[in-house]
Amino acid sequence: MPPKFDPNEIKIVKLRAVGGEVGATSSLAPKVGPLGLSPKKIGDDIAKATADWKGLKITVQLTIQNRQAKVSVVPSAAALVIKALKEPPRDRKKVKHVKHNGNITMDDVFEAARVMRERSMAVNFSGTVKEILGTATSIGCTVDGEAPQSLIEKINDGELEVPSE
Repeated sequence: MPPKFDPNEIKIVKLRAVGGEVGATSSLAPKVGPLGLSPKKIGDDIAKATADWKGLKITVQLTIQNRQAKVSVVPSAAALVIKALKEPPRDRKKVKHVKHNGNITMDDVFEAARVMRERSMAVNFSGTVKEILGTATSIGCTVDGEAPQSLIEKINDGELEVPSE
């Protein structure tokens, strides 16, 4: 027999979803079904919560207590950089292999680093900024018209000042 249901117990489920779209309920069902939740309702809640991340793959955290799910978005560094590029949302079924060759400002990098700070492995804030610049390099965009790699070298040399938090 399964253990008795505890209404005060908090369960956390993390999953990747495409922003603004209702995910396949077949992929949600094994995760939320045993917790007594409807996969269709959870899918609609995720689509509502990720509406401003339209077209981007984003990590979603479901906090489940007393058979009620609270949806919160946990953006990755790549999603934050792509959102800062302000590109129009793309149709995943039609447009493949998008090149993100835009330009973002250093303020966008600092803002993304502040969001990522608590999940970063870096000791200092400058390390988190360098992580975001590395992500910008892998995405293929520039920062203030410069290659992100050269900005990382400037931070290492002390030429570029990084604010504290």
